[in-house]
Amino acid sequence: MENLNSPALAFAIGITLAWLAGVRVYLTVFGIGIAGLMGWLQLPDHLQVVQSPWVLGVSGVLALVEFGTDKIPGVDSIWDLIHTLVRVPAGAFLGASALPMADGGTSIAGIVLGGSVALGSHALKSSTRALINGSPEPVSNWSASLAEESLVLVALWLVVAHPFWALALLAAASLAGIAMLVLLLRLFRRFKNRHRPEMA
Repeated sequence: MENLNSPALAFAIGITLAWLAGVRVYLTVFGIGIAGLMGWLQLPDHLQVVQSPWVLGVSGVLALVEFGTDKIPGVDSIWDLIHTLVRVPAGAFLGASALPMADGGTSIAGIVLGGSVALGSHALKSSTRALINGSPEPVSNWSASLAEESLVLVALWLVVAHPFWALALLAAASLAGIAMLVLLLRLFRRFKNRHRPEMA
């Protein structure tokens, strides 16, 4: 069972959870709650609330709602916009243990870091999906959504089994996401220039 006694381990787990919250907050809360309840991961005191049956039930239902909503072009972007108000605070909460205080409590620095990481992954996800929604077919939207869910599930498994590999995976995913965003922006600009009406 992994615990957060090691500062390096606490950092890896905290940053990973914050990043995941910025992409799939309900699935992350549900997954980490199950991990804590089953004894796979020793959660710090401030995170033990996610093991509550109420939190598990609500997050599980909302994860299913998000699974469907995230695959509807346009609706997913509205969902992302609204959930800026959920994902960033949740990332701050989940990632607070990344920089624990000497007495084991949470620090302001950890909360700010967690919120910042969640904001970064949320911005990357929502920006990429907004550009993908410019495509007239739904396949790319479904593919992107399923890829995000697969990434979150793999990272949740790794955060329990191999936390440092989970952090490395998300670092690689961030770089790949930035590269994809740049590519999509270039394609969008090229398409826009090609279809720009000619001046008389």
